[in-house]
Amino acid sequence: MKENMWTRWPSREALGRSGTSQARRLYSRGVRVLLLGLLLWGAFSRRELSVEGAAAAVAVVLLTGATAWGFFRTTYAHRLLPSLALMSALLGIAVLAQTTGFGGPALVIWCGCGITALQRLPLGAAMPVAAVALASYSAVNNDVWMTTAATVVGMALAGYVLRLDAESRGNAQRLLAQERAAREAEAESAALGERARIAREIHDVLAHSLSAQLVHLEAARLLIERGADREQILERVVAARGMARDGLEETRQALSALRGELSPLEEFLTGLVSGTDGAEVTVTGERRPLTAECSQAVRRVAQEAMTNVRKHARGATVRVRLDYGEQEVTLDVRDAGGRPGELAGSGGGYGLLGMRERAELLGGSLDAGPDAKGFAVTLKVPV
Repeated sequence: MKENMWTRWPSREALGRSGTSQARRLYSRGVRVLLLGLLLWGAFSRRELSVEGAAAAVAVVLLTGATAWGFFRTTYAHRLLPSLALMSALLGIAVLAQTTGFGGPALVIWCGCGITALQRLPLGAAMPVAAVALASYSAVNNDVWMTTAATVVGMALAGYVLRLDAESRGNAQRLLAQERAAREAEAESAALGERARIAREIHDVLAHSLSAQLVHLEAARLLIERGADREQILERVVAARGMARDGLEETRQALSALRGELSPLEEFLTGLVSGTDGAEVTVTGERRPLTAECSQAVRRVAQEAMTNVRKHARGATVRVRLDYGEQEVTLDVRDAGGRPGELAGSGGGYGLLGMRERAELLGGSLDAGPDAKGFAVTLKVPV
């Protein structure tokens, strides 16, 4: 619902000092000092003024300043009734000054009330207040009617122009605050995204390494329970140690990736399948550097696919193909089927699920499932 222009307050940014230049502040203070000087001059310009009268005049001037200050504070807080009460008090002080013979200060107060009301109050309340103040000024002013009318119109326009200027400044302050908040939110989002990427890298490295170690250690436990010979058990323990060593190397690679120091992807894939009999790597397309996120996605999917091959298709022929397309890079890992390992039934498929989520975060896709000969994992990531 659109706010009614007659009841809408000027914003706090418009009524406050925030965003005002040093020159504007000096000008505002100068105007206030000038008004105070006019009030004091009007109060002490009468030669017949007694000491008691001078003291009363000073008290009235101080009361006027305090009331005006209170009016500025209540309008800044958007409190209508206290603002109107203080404005009425100022108008009453002006009437008192006029009736006691201090016409000059009364005119200054009426003019100030008319301009300030239009600048700081809602228009529905500002226009009646300004009308009363400027009508009082017109009633006691001794200038010709045309001069008085021009002065009244000029002061009304001055008050409204000051209002528009303050609103413009307030809007600029709000836009700056929104822009600052948007930048902070963007920086925070980038930081959270980077933290999530680091956490994802650490999780993937540890999940792959520890899962592979668990496969061999659990196999060693089963061999011990079955009374297998020492060589078979030692083979599993040595394999688990190798997996731990590989995990440490992968952790170092992940840290290098976070620093932007990635080894060539083709070299990584070749090293990944080097310990698997019957595995080969094929690279097609025009080779080019990939982003850190894209490269890491390919590496992690390749690791998970090879872990599944060792768990579910031992001895199978494995074909790893990396294709550099114009719009995307494709990793295809296929095995020709093999015998299940001792822990073929272990795991809940969460590794490939995590890889699929990683691919989708990059705008890509991951397909995994049996094919005509064995099992296939296909990753596509836009570049």
